[in-house]
Amino acid sequence: MTQFWLLVLLTIALAVLVPIRPYLIQITIDNDVANGDFDGLVFMIGLLIVLLVAQAFVQYAHTYLSSWLGQFIIRDIRTSLYEHIQKLRLKFFDKTPIGRLVTRNISDIETLADVFSQGIAMMIGDLLQLVVILIFMFYTDWKLTLVSLSTLPILIFATYIFKEKIKVSFNSVRTAVSNLNSFVQEHITGMSIVQIFNSEERELEKFKDINKEHKKANIKSVMYYSVYFPVAEVIQAIGIGLVVWYGAVKMIDAQYQPGVLIAFIMYIQMFFRPIRMIADRFNTLQMGIVSSNRLIDLLENSEHIPNEGSRNPEDLEGRVKFDEVWFAYNEDDYVLKNISFEVDSGQTIALVGATGAGKSSVINLLSRFYEINKGSILVDGYDIDDYELSALRKNIGVVLQDVFLFSDTIEKNITLGNDDISREQVMKAAELVGAREFIERLPGGLDYNVMERGATLSVGQRQLISFVRAMVYDPKIIVLDEATSSVDTETEELIQLAIDRMMKGRTSIVIAHRLSTIQHADKILVLEQGEIKESGSHDKLLAKDGYYAQLHKMQYKEVTNKIA
Repeated sequence: MTQFWLLVLLTIALAVLVPIRPYLIQITIDNDVANGDFDGLVFMIGLLIVLLVAQAFVQYAHTYLSSWLGQFIIRDIRTSLYEHIQKLRLKFFDKTPIGRLVTRNISDIETLADVFSQGIAMMIGDLLQLVVILIFMFYTDWKLTLVSLSTLPILIFATYIFKEKIKVSFNSVRTAVSNLNSFVQEHITGMSIVQIFNSEERELEKFKDINKEHKKANIKSVMYYSVYFPVAEVIQAIGIGLVVWYGAVKMIDAQYQPGVLIAFIMYIQMFFRPIRMIADRFNTLQMGIVSSNRLIDLLENSEHIPNEGSRNPEDLEGRVKFDEVWFAYNEDDYVLKNISFEVDSGQTIALVGATGAGKSSVINLLSRFYEINKGSILVDGYDIDDYELSALRKNIGVVLQDVFLFSDTIEKNITLGNDDISREQVMKAAELVGAREFIERLPGGLDYNVMERGATLSVGQRQLISFVRAMVYDPKIIVLDEATSSVDTETEELIQLAIDRMMKGRTSIVIAHRLSTIQHADKILVLEQGEIKESGSHDKLLAKDGYYAQLHKMQYKEVTNKIA
């Protein structure tokens, strides 16, 4: 708050210091120069030098402090925005391009930084300076002031037209930037697909089209500036010409002294400069308005996961119950229909079914990545909405088929920056799942940088790291989403051994593509089009000779053919 009021004080000081100079020059010419007062002339020159030094110092302090305050504000806005994004439902990310969110968090906020550091404070200072200049002009001579401002309505009209045009232009610019970021982010991430299908030329043509739209939008805004500033210069020149003409006539009639005319020429230049600068800052301001509207739309997005629960137990037993659960990603298009099942503490339940049957949706709902439409999900007899979100998720260890690793060390990818987890705990979890040996072979061990998305590791190694990441938090509920479907047979055997150790004493929910990995599950649920069609143990389902039995026969036949 102190810095803010200091900035206000500096803004006022700057607005007052600038118009004093023409007034002092007027006095110097009309009094000291006209009367041949050499000592008075030296004194006034010294006073002007002191004034210029003071103005330079105040200008420096004002610019630095306004930028300093702007950066602090932007830091808080960026933090709030990122915190808000983290709380949004996965449903929001399903329909929002990642590149667009990157644009909001980086480019749009950088534009706001320019507004706070160069736009608002400077514009307020310029407006205040205009008021002070008008006061000096009317105090000196009101008739000459009216003559000098006779062209002002034309400049105001031109500025208004410029403002409206540039506003539309910068809307187009920000949209083009967002589209460009989205395209580049998505296609660099999916570059392997582009190259595998020999699609480089086609994607390049798409990029050229988007880049061309970006160029057109920017050139349009440049065109408006190219027209406006010459017009503003001509209007200012006409104003100075009228002042010189009117003042010269009055000087011939001995009604004005030379100092008044010189001061007014300086006043006009000073008066029109802030107006031109204000118009120039419409660039920053209009882009800031567009960016702020986009940021407000994102911050006002209510698709966040409510964290209304208060339960935060020290430990969970791990009992899970789905009671008549209905769920749809889109309204009325249900992917889960009346799902009901129970898993006691320490038991293992497996979910099988064709792609799109709803298996992954079940585990997404348990972790509250999405909210159910009807029914209830209970953990230890309490609705999951009654738990604090962090308390619920820290007790559910999830291992996905598609493992995501950050561009960081193995240790940071396992602990996710949690300083409460020691290296000893990491290595203990790694030994449990059989990952310790390969981690120690890597250069630097836990300090080895896996690069973006784990590009320097094999699929099996990435999967093992995801196992360590789940186990290091010692969850009471383990969720495995086809965790072995992407690995080779040798690694699968190693992982299956680790899975057996992980499941010991924990409630386990397993989505399996290979039925051989779930034969010992306490219960198997067969899902089809969002409904439970069969349930029971492996042997009972085989005895029913239904969908599960058919699926088992197909996989058995496939394995037999491979062996043959």
